[in-house]
Amino acid sequence: MRLDTLTALNAERAARRPALVVTDPADGRQRLVREPEIDADPLAEVLRKRLASGASGLVEDRQGHPLFVAVHAPPVRLVAVGAVHITQALAPMARQLGLDLTVIDPRTAFASPERFPGVTVIAEWPDTALRTVALDAYTALLALTHDPKIDDPALSAALKADCAYVGALGSRKTHARRVERLKEAGFADEQIARIHAPIGLDIGAVSPAEIALAILAQVVATLRRERIAARAGA
Repeated sequence: MRLDTLTALNAERAARRPALVVTDPADGRQRLVREPEIDADPLAEVLRKRLASGASGLVEDRQGHPLFVAVHAPPVRLVAVGAVHITQALAPMARQLGLDLTVIDPRTAFASPERFPGVTVIAEWPDTALRTVALDAYTALLALTHDPKIDDPALSAALKADCAYVGALGSRKTHARRVERLKEAGFADEQIARIHAPIGLDIGAVSPAEIALAILAQVVATLRRERIAARAGA
């Protein structure tokens, strides 16, 4: 890879922006395609599908010439709002899944390095913390405090950022009240419908570890289903 191409690609990676590298196997020529440039590219449709699926591979241009498309998408980041027992149980599981976990909670008695060794912990209100932890389409956000003052601002930010996954702890009655608050805040029904609530797959989970397992299983299932659907449309 040419140095200028590699430098540009690394800049996109550092900014958590997806990009694709198109290589001609016949002569080794390469070009970098940033996400905002895809629609103007001759391979726009193919590149969009490749980016959505996250799968690199061989494609053909309009003349039937083979090209290799390498997809460089940011790794999925997990943001847990609420330094609760469920989050403590979730942390080692997330690490095994390769998910970079950040925990946000303004309650300093809960949000401490001692309770979350090796995890990025931000003891701030979500409004403040999310200025440094920017949400994006490669982020999964979990609202786990049961406190609307903490959860609602984080959910609002996640919906505006079109996060890959948004989930919230609480019963159906709790979520119904949450839905009303979000509607009052100006969110449309289709936006609110993206929230997984009650959070997690229905496996009859009771303990914090079981609930953490159900949550992570739902996160993985959501991400995988989207990729499978993208591949099916390719």
